[in-house]
Amino acid sequence: MNRCLHALTAVALTIAAAHAGAQAYPSKAIRIAMPFGTGGTDLVTRWIALKMAPALGQQIVPEPRTGAGGNIAHEFVARSPADGYTLLMAAPPFVVNPTLYAKTPYDPFRDFTPVTLCGSVPSLLLSHPSVPVKTLRELIALARTSPNKLSYASGGIGSTPHLAGELLKSLTKTQIVHVPYKGGNLGLVGAMSGEVDIVIGTMSAASASYVNDGKMRGLAVLDGKRVKTIPQVPTSAEAGLPQLLAINWYVLMAPAGTPRDIIDRLNAEVSKVMQLPETRERLLAVGGEPATGTPEQAAEFLRTEFTRWSRVIKDAGIKAE
Repeated sequence: MNRCLHALTAVALTIAAAHAGAQAYPSKAIRIAMPFGTGGTDLVTRWIALKMAPALGQQIVPEPRTGAGGNIAHEFVARSPADGYTLLMAAPPFVVNPTLYAKTPYDPFRDFTPVTLCGSVPSLLLSHPSVPVKTLRELIALARTSPNKLSYASGGIGSTPHLAGELLKSLTKTQIVHVPYKGGNLGLVGAMSGEVDIVIGTMSAASASYVNDGKMRGLAVLDGKRVKTIPQVPTSAEAGLPQLLAINWYVLMAPAGTPRDIIDRLNAEVSKVMQLPETRERLLAVGGEPATGTPEQAAEFLRTEFTRWSRVIKDAGIKAE
């Protein structure tokens, strides 16, 4: 009887210790590395940090680690301890760079564990009003009759808008000249000034206002849903090209080997933040949408994005500069 009591006590103490260990996280500040200091990555990360900190009882610090197309932040988190205190807010370059660069200092699947998908913002295809097209179909027809006469701006080599432009060319068998700018806003300005004919960029409050004011013509939202702020602009599927999809997504990642109880705690808390009505309103204002899901669903999503964009990069022969 005594032996049984000792055994039961030992089991109870083990369970209590494990429970206490799980409850102890976090015991210090958590930092979320951001590969890009502006745009959706910054917006989503800072909002999550602000709203999730009270629930966790610790400060959450958004930490810009920009440069090398995001690889500086990716490597930093990949080499950090797998203890839940250093995380990454990943965006499309996270899965694009391993194909775009000859060598990257991380493997997106071996070196990381997904926490959850946090949200997305679609890309938008716009044309300058002087271009004699009003729809995506008309743009494709014009490009086919005038090879290499049209040009499109993007935020740089390997950016989601650049890859979307190459996907457009591949799907429609057209030749449109790519003009990379040092950032999406500069590309939009270039298109507005008439330096280029069309621009593919991340949806923003600025691009929506230009469309609504008639300064730019919206040809397609490169997503499955129309955007609330420019409801008159059709989706790529409605415009006749359903395969032309390009969203800028945000997935919270942890170093590989991070304990599952920590992943689950973070997943639950981030999901609560993303389901807040004010979160939805905040993202809708820039054409985005919040998202949630299990770590497994996030992993499957990343694999799909990696496969899709790797094919585009290889087929177009794109190399990082």
